[in-house]
Amino acid sequence: MIKQLWNIPGGFRTYLLSTSLYLLINVGAICQLHAQHSLPFECEELNTTGDLSEEMVEGIRQFFLKELEALPSQRILAWNDNTTSDKLYKIRNRIALPEERDDPKLHLVTDNHLNPVMQMVNGVETRAVRWVVGGGVEAEGILLTPPGDIKASLVLLPDADILPESFAGINDDGGAWFGIGNRLATAGCEIIIPSLINRQDTYSGNAAIKRFTNQPHREWLYRQGYELGRHLIGDEVSKVISAVDWLTQKNERQGKSIPVAVAGYGEGGLLAMYSGLLDDRINVTLISGYVDAREQVWEEPIYRNIWDLLSYFGDAELLSLFGERDVIVEHCIFPSVTGPPISDDDRRGAAPGFLETPAIETVQAELRRVERLAPDQKRPKLIDAFRNHDGTPFCDSVLVELARKLGFEPELGDYSPGKDNGPWYDFEKRQERQVRNLETVYQNYVNDCEIKRKDNFWDKLEGDREDQKEIKAKFRKELWEVLGRLPDPTLAINPRARLVEETSQWTRYEVVLDVWQDVFVWGLLTVPRHIKPGSKRPVVVCQHGLEGLPEDCVTVDPVNPKSRTYGGFATLLAEAGFVTFAPHNPYRGGDKFRVLQRMANPLGFSLFSVIIGQHQRIIQWLKSLDFVDPEQIAFYGLSYGGKTALRVPAVLEDYCLSICSGDFNEWIRKNVSTDLRYSYVFSSEYEMPEWNLGQTFSHAEMAALIAPRPFMVEFGYLDGIASIEWVNYEFGKVRQHYDMIDNPDLLGIDLFIGPHRINGKLTFDFLNRFLSKSP
Repeated sequence: MIKQLWNIPGGFRTYLLSTSLYLLINVGAICQLHAQHSLPFECEELNTTGDLSEEMVEGIRQFFLKELEALPSQRILAWNDNTTSDKLYKIRNRIALPEERDDPKLHLVTDNHLNPVMQMVNGVETRAVRWVVGGGVEAEGILLTPPGDIKASLVLLPDADILPESFAGINDDGGAWFGIGNRLATAGCEIIIPSLINRQDTYSGNAAIKRFTNQPHREWLYRQGYELGRHLIGDEVSKVISAVDWLTQKNERQGKSIPVAVAGYGEGGLLAMYSGLLDDRINVTLISGYVDAREQVWEEPIYRNIWDLLSYFGDAELLSLFGERDVIVEHCIFPSVTGPPISDDDRRGAAPGFLETPAIETVQAELRRVERLAPDQKRPKLIDAFRNHDGTPFCDSVLVELARKLGFEPELGDYSPGKDNGPWYDFEKRQERQVRNLETVYQNYVNDCEIKRKDNFWDKLEGDREDQKEIKAKFRKELWEVLGRLPDPTLAINPRARLVEETSQWTRYEVVLDVWQDVFVWGLLTVPRHIKPGSKRPVVVCQHGLEGLPEDCVTVDPVNPKSRTYGGFATLLAEAGFVTFAPHNPYRGGDKFRVLQRMANPLGFSLFSVIIGQHQRIIQWLKSLDFVDPEQIAFYGLSYGGKTALRVPAVLEDYCLSICSGDFNEWIRKNVSTDLRYSYVFSSEYEMPEWNLGQTFSHAEMAALIAPRPFMVEFGYLDGIASIEWVNYEFGKVRQHYDMIDNPDLLGIDLFIGPHRINGKLTFDFLNRFLSKSP
């Protein structure tokens, strides 16, 4: 263990070593103390000697792994419960496909002298084009016009890191796909090759505030959109369908009936699958380098994360919905992604994630599931590029099959680069425009989301507090669903405890409770001494922040940095007569806990799905204790614990009061803004974006769901979590709400001169004011 600890950063390593030595030195004293003291509640003896923080994270990991493993069989059981139209609606909703598109108009890109950017490559007119998709979203790419009659229309999608110019035969990047579009155009296809958002990090930041990150452009935009209920996948699928709009309308105007296809590789294969499925004008869909068993999507790059997708759809389920339209699946070498870009200028913050080529057997198994799901539909055609070729995408067998499905026999010669007959333009600038375009769309959408929250939440809170009970109950249910609602705890509580410390004023116990299989509660219960028999005391649940431990909340030691942050508030409150419980929340361990969010999201869950379940169990257990007043269980949390202080009491009404310390602010901007230095878009906390909170519940809305219970905000002017202006902006909405329900006295705020810490002054007064302590 000591050897492993040396791989941990210095300060944290010292803290872990000191904690471990404390336990080793004091374990005998704790055992002796326990032997002399009977516990004041029914429980089994807690005998574990392991790291319960690590065990909690690992237990939740196992919980979600089992859920993921069970998905394919669970989906089969539920598959016939929904109509095809219902399933397609779910898919559109999950990828956030925009509902409206503008009338398609392709614009030729010109140079500074208004000359079209065009080259003739092997007789194929190759033009740079732009088009408006809708809602401010713009697309760019290349239009290839064949030298003879048009036999088919095709949207050809390269992987994110392949330039359209490579497919068009203009820019040779050394890939086997060089000129593939030109070959298909020569054979008679009119082709649009859209430019995709790539995986570089050049524009992932804001020079104006000198903040940059090594997030791939796809992650940079994913993070901004995800919080708002937008998704890069949905917006790029919309670009593809908009291109299909132009191709089909052009053919209709000319009175031609020409088949339409979409073909893509890697990230383009992903987009081809969704586009082909959701647009029934597309006759043939070619998916190269993408189809796989999707239960490991949490290991893939984060920009592929789609909320609640796997509850209904793996790749087999999606492919089974194409009906009688043709689908070609090419198994080939997948794009190589080993992680985020490696930066030379100290950029960081990107999420881990990788792509690797699956075994052909995995792809075959997925296609066999298609046969079981839709035995009467046309089966996807699988072509193995490794069988007769070297595994590179768009092998000749695939191109021939694509042409035949489109109704013609291709004449595909080897591609030879054509002569450069005209100017071309800066495709790096094109990437910058595309990144900034979607960034602008998402930043503007923040304001649209605020309007949606006003229309769908605030404007519906009419009447007094009694009148609002029913609508608030509905909103609590909606918030729980937005966060991801797991079933209520299923195991018996099975409390285990041991005495760890006592003074003349209180006694402290370490407690473990069961929640679900592999998931448990762990925390420190501190009970004031000399509680009279039959008396019941209020409880304050004291929640630590990021990378914290229960002992951080109880430590009173001016030298300890944790004590300077938390002020030992759980201990001080116990000395003031409150029972306190400091539970452990599982946001500790860096990527080990953050990946839990990745595992949970495709299931329609989040880290807070688990945390809420743990707090259900905490409340249930606390209410069972003889010395606890079940009507007076309050919550007080700092930082990540402040996030918990908003979400958990908002859905669990058993918490009679909540105090949010060091976190309350305009949460949507905190997650999405590229203009605020403290925004999470620049941080390594990639688990922070929560699907569609922007359109539904920011901090003010959560606080309104706590009302009419007492609610308080504690925030230091020197706290870097947010600016005091945005704290006050968001708090103003809450103040108005408490005023409107005629309960202004139930709301409090302490804005103090200090950093990110528990201040423990006005908040303690607030607790004393609303929680009564019997002798």
